[in-house]
Amino acid sequence: METGENRDVFARERQQDIARSVEEHGRVRVADLALRFAVSEVTIRKDLRVLETEGRVVRAHGGALAPGRSRPERAFEVRERLQRTEKERIGSAAAALVADGESIALDASTTALAMARALNARGGWVHLTVMTNGLRIATELAGHSGITVAMPGGFVRSEALSVVGPLGGGLLEKVNIQKAFMGAAGFTLETGLSDATDEEAQIKRLMVLGAREVVALIDHTKWGRAAFATFCPTDRLTAVVTDEAAPSDMSSALRARGIIVYAASGPENVPTATSRRPANRMSAGKA
Repeated sequence: METGENRDVFARERQQDIARSVEEHGRVRVADLALRFAVSEVTIRKDLRVLETEGRVVRAHGGALAPGRSRPERAFEVRERLQRTEKERIGSAAAALVADGESIALDASTTALAMARALNARGGWVHLTVMTNGLRIATELAGHSGITVAMPGGFVRSEALSVVGPLGGGLLEKVNIQKAFMGAAGFTLETGLSDATDEEAQIKRLMVLGAREVVALIDHTKWGRAAFATFCPTDRLTAVVTDEAAPSDMSSALRARGIIVYAASGPENVPTATSRRPANRMSAGKA
């Protein structure tokens, strides 16, 4: 039988997870959290009241916001600062997997932005096409010699500086994408890559569906966490680019499924393949 002490422990763990979600994404919705944690909306509202008294969230109608939000970009900027070194290494390693002449997709994640910067720094492009729903990523790559940027239509989410919605489906269904590079709020073997909102997950599903290969860009903090909405099952992955702190047991399980795991380590940021699929599945950047 569950004791009051155990209930308090579980509630505290849930509150800590909620606080992290607010910090990373700028806002949360009560209905989404109730589904995610399989508890009532009344319970979630109690959690938010506790977190508000601690100064970690500001309650709003239907959910909560990060405290001190002075402008819409804050949510993205907060996430960009988290695990900055790991994201830069992952971005550089992922950029090494891209071949000139390809059409690739980048989602609106902060790790994909790090990859976009690495693509710019690498240079020497003649004809690289990048499909992205990330406003910051499009701005980073726009006007760079040899890189063509395409964006789907839709509605702008200020929290993530992304374009979402069903309007983007028309373009994504008409283009051929060689590799889709996808960040995620969470990753488990059972749920695959997942995001905190279904709005983001919907556009990511379209990118995954239209790509020949799917490469996950996830630092170690995302492993073993299941966010609200899955957009890519594990077996759809071609490769995962991560950092050295990623859990070894999950990495081994991926290798057993034939999924390449790249550990981005050291200042040189050169991908190290700890496993590989047959050569025709992942030609660029093989060790």
